[in-house]
Amino acid sequence: MAKSKTITVKGTIITIVNENNGDFISITDMLKAKDGDFFISDWLRNRNTVEFLGIWESVYNPVFNYGEFAIIKSQAGLNNYKISVKEWVEKTNAIGLKATTGRYGGTYAHKDIAFEFGMWISAEFKVYLIKEFQRLKEDENDRLKLDWSFQRTLAKVNYHIHTDAIKENLVPKELSKIQIGFVYANEADLLNVALFGITAKEWRDANPKATGNIRDAATIEQLVVLSNLESINAVLIHQGKAQSERLVQLNIIAITQMKSLLNNKQIKKLK
Repeated sequence: MAKSKTITVKGTIITIVNENNGDFISITDMLKAKDGDFFISDWLRNRNTVEFLGIWESVYNPVFNYGEFAIIKSQAGLNNYKISVKEWVEKTNAIGLKATTGRYGGTYAHKDIAFEFGMWISAEFKVYLIKEFQRLKEDENDRLKLDWSFQRTLAKVNYHIHTDAIKENLVPKELSKIQIGFVYANEADLLNVALFGITAKEWRDANPKATGNIRDAATIEQLVVLSNLESINAVLIHQGKAQSERLVQLNIIAITQMKSLLNNKQIKKLK
């Protein structure tokens, strides 16, 4: 499974992993907080549990096996009935529960199901579980916002380097402020076209209801590349490269760097 994180609920350390289907919480870890002998199979054989799992899967799982589910549901609650998580998954194609081996081995449940399982530990445990999980998500969101803000600031700082190069090398003497502004806008759109494929005006025309500009809507990866392009363009301007030549070079660099960043594991962890 994916790399894990942990939260502590009423003194019990609980593992959480993130997969394509969402956050999964270790109910094996949660079980340690339960007083007395209690097994996941005991919870899974309960008719109310089976009904809840069936409803959850019907909402989120397009390949759920309703035929097998109907058979399991008809047997749930009987004294001689018992089913493991592995059997449940294999028979119904369920995606809400996972039995894993290895470093983070155990039984994991999608957060919605794990919260429901928490009630079987105790009502108090469920409340604190939800509280600690929400705190973890808020911390992750705060870190993501901080990273985005840092890259946005970096892009703005590099923009000043970029405009200084334009001022020294592209703007003829004695131009009016309007003319100078036109040159700056032209160079800004050079970067927009190299990275986004469109000018700022074309983006506004295509997104009339959007707030901010094309760069405000950029991803973290795009902002990183944008800051690099600004610095590189400044160097190319100092070298006396024609705008058409710079556009081709910057576009190639943008494609290469975006491919690299989109495959970068460290960047993916921020999402």
